[in-house]
Amino acid sequence: MTNNNEDLILSVRGLSKYYAKVRALSDITLDIRRGEVLALCGENGAGKSTFIKMLTGAETPSSGQIIFDGKTYDTLDPVLSMELGIAAVYQEFSLIPYLSIAENIFYGREILKGKGLLDLKEMYRRAQALFDEMGMDIDVRKRVCDIGVAYQQIVEILKAVSRDPRFIILDEPTAPLTLKETAIFFNIVKKLREKNTTIIFISHRLEEIFQMCDRAAIFMDGRFVTTEDVKDLTMRRLISLMVGREISGEFPEPTKTSDEVVLECKNLCNSHINDVSFKLHKGEIIGFGGLVGAGRTEVARALFGADPLESGQITYKGKNYTPKSPRHALKVGIGLIPEDRKGQGVLLGLVVRENTVFSSLPKYLQYGFVIDGKKERDATLGYIKDLNIKTPHMNQLVKNLSGGNQQKVVLSRILSTECDVLIFDEPTRGIDVGAKQEIYNLMCKLADAGKSIIMISSEMPELIGMSQRIYVMSEGSITAEFKKGEFDQTNILEKASLGRKNRQLHLKFMEQ
Repeated sequence: MTNNNEDLILSVRGLSKYYAKVRALSDITLDIRRGEVLALCGENGAGKSTFIKMLTGAETPSSGQIIFDGKTYDTLDPVLSMELGIAAVYQEFSLIPYLSIAENIFYGREILKGKGLLDLKEMYRRAQALFDEMGMDIDVRKRVCDIGVAYQQIVEILKAVSRDPRFIILDEPTAPLTLKETAIFFNIVKKLREKNTTIIFISHRLEEIFQMCDRAAIFMDGRFVTTEDVKDLTMRRLISLMVGREISGEFPEPTKTSDEVVLECKNLCNSHINDVSFKLHKGEIIGFGGLVGAGRTEVARALFGADPLESGQITYKGKNYTPKSPRHALKVGIGLIPEDRKGQGVLLGLVVRENTVFSSLPKYLQYGFVIDGKKERDATLGYIKDLNIKTPHMNQLVKNLSGGNQQKVVLSRILSTECDVLIFDEPTRGIDVGAKQEIYNLMCKLADAGKSIIMISSEMPELIGMSQRIYVMSEGSITAEFKKGEFDQTNILEKASLGRKNRQLHLKFMEQ
């Protein structure tokens, strides 16, 4: 493909964005070809999200120009961007939980009949046809709040696709997806390609870039580095361009695992899990694998007191433990880093300092009710340094940080409680390769310090690489336990598909 003006659907020239004196993006010049899938690569905080928000009109450039289909704009607003045929799927969902899937798909452009009444029947029909076409078996009359995070992500993607865009931006679309939903997503991209739709694709699952992208544009520290054809790249070179340093790609291992059982669960049951039994040793990292809806997160929530248990027994440090609430779990020493960091992990409207001490506030009080400012400040700065949180200062609003740095703030909040059992639910979802390595090293460091870790992960290499034992779940029950040396991706996936429904889904995925 020659790089003439007719080939280009979008170009930016000298695009920059500053927040007060903080540089988010500096002098970006980039050409995007019509009908290509362009990967936007870089660590968290590299400027990727700021860049795409300027293309959709969610942010106004401080300087520079945007040229779309031959016309030059100093700035775009959301209405103009939509009129031009630009659509985006952000990391943050924009769905309305208590409306149906179909109503969310058509929100803002509802189908009407008669005297301005909603034609729900037609909306259901069209939405169902769209989902059927993409190979997604779901009833579009369901409310969004009644489906899982992975399905919500697919709904968010199809909401954008339903507008028949000419140019679509996908920001970490596969982050909450497991194999089945990822196969559906690849099918969606295939159909968009057939329509000659231009796609900007952001993903920290780097193998996906090699599977579906034509070129990769690399950003670092708010600056554009280079673009390269994906066919000419290796994984090692891509990572090196993104982070500016060598990453080993190997998973670290704890070295001080003990035979001492810290946590033992026997026959745990509630409306989501059935007869769940497992052990966790001191200094050990155990993994929980399974498909979406298998019950892994529900086990974590039950241990953390977020969901009630109906029966079963938990022994923690040799004593019976009945989780009453998250506050109670933190008090006894069990902490959860949740899957949904924005909804359940961080307080977006508070600053880094306030988030860090939020769950352990009594430690920072003097005279019983006054916060010891020095102690609070020293602790926050310590976590910023230890976790390498990229923030201009400790009083930065968390909502203004990148996703990876928000995840590190969640970690700082839980670590501040000094819990002995830590539950990491999808700990590296939406996090770049460099930050992933930092979190893996941190987890091993915590294990070597005597902490015990439960890790829930939908990324098979991470699950196998970080775990010393793996429990596999399907339809709310544990179907297998594997020890180090027994790990095998095929066997894990097979055990994750043992339930009747999941077995059908697995077979359907394998056929694709």
